[in-house]
Amino acid sequence: MTGRLDLFTAAPAEMKAWFEMSLKIAPKLEHSLLELVKIRASQINGCANCLNMHTADARKAGESEQRIYLLSAWHEAPCYTPRERAALAWTDAMTLVSTARAPQAIYEELAFEFTQEEQVQLTLMINVINGWNRLAVGFDLFYDAKPVVAAA
Repeated sequence: MTGRLDLFTAAPAEMKAWFEMSLKIAPKLEHSLLELVKIRASQINGCANCLNMHTADARKAGESEQRIYLLSAWHEAPCYTPRERAALAWTDAMTLVSTARAPQAIYEELAFEFTQEEQVQLTLMINVINGWNRLAVGFDLFYDAKPVVAAA
């Protein structure tokens, strides 16, 4: 780990609660969808830590390199399902809420693809990854258990 401080040492009770809440929400929606959402929010927020972690997690879960690489241009990429597109549009809007707000058209796409319960679960997960992004960026954190070595 690198960084300005160790979050779990500095505020153990709060970080334990934050971590547990993150895990509790996650199993409610498809793992592959959540990894795409986490990667997309982390791209918008410029969080190297979370991009590193969630691209690796997505690969382990069987996500293709193509779909990972194309996330930054998901609007134009034909490889995402309508459900994934609705989630990604909602992720963009919620991550950029100060400027994007929550347009009705994007919400209508979300409501078509997700039940009301799933809408809340997805929005909570978007909040969670944005929170982790802010912790990692703010405290200059980078956890890397297995550094990637470029081939010579």
